[in-house]
Amino acid sequence: METLRERKKQRTRDALLRAAVELFTSQGYEGTTVDEIAAAVDVSQRTFFRYFAGKDEAALALVEMTVERFVEAVRARPPHEPPLEALRQAVLEGWYSINEVVESVVPVELYLRMYRVIESTPVLLAAHLRRSVEVEEDLARVIAEREGLDVDADPRPRLAVAVFSGVMRMTERQWSTGADFSLDRIRALTSLYLDGVGPALLGDWREA
Repeated sequence: METLRERKKQRTRDALLRAAVELFTSQGYEGTTVDEIAAAVDVSQRTFFRYFAGKDEAALALVEMTVERFVEAVRARPPHEPPLEALRQAVLEGWYSINEVVESVVPVELYLRMYRVIESTPVLLAAHLRRSVEVEEDLARVIAEREGLDVDADPRPRLAVAVFSGVMRMTERQWSTGADFSLDRIRALTSLYLDGVGPALLGDWREA
């Protein structure tokens, strides 16, 4: 059970994150300072750095929340699902349940706008892509564990995740630069592009 102190710390972190995202989306990442974020919550710069290593960490925090939820969702998928189907279902259901993940901090619409800031800011996009590489390795190990494979001896878990990640990267890029920047659109694009992946990876590996 959370203590009063823990709840207070969480509220402060959420307030700082919300202020950061509001400023990033209204005046740009480069145009926002840590001092401005801290001032918006009426705390010191030192307090900000107790919760975030820098403003880049704050800028990527919402995406990190959804990524962590996604990895756990893949781990929890029914064991009979083939690997790529487990990844597909986890990401599609994640888009439907995203409100549960982010709305305790910011409205979903603000989360979506933050995605555009990340895509259009080189330093944030580079950090996002670096983190994606780490997530791919986590997912490959989850898939290998589900299938009873040694991830370092069998290339298929990393191959499946690489294909999936490539499709998702293309989906994010198309979505974030398109005219229709809605949740319905990202769901539709995700389904469309993942359904285009060939049957070799979609099939049940246990039947091979």
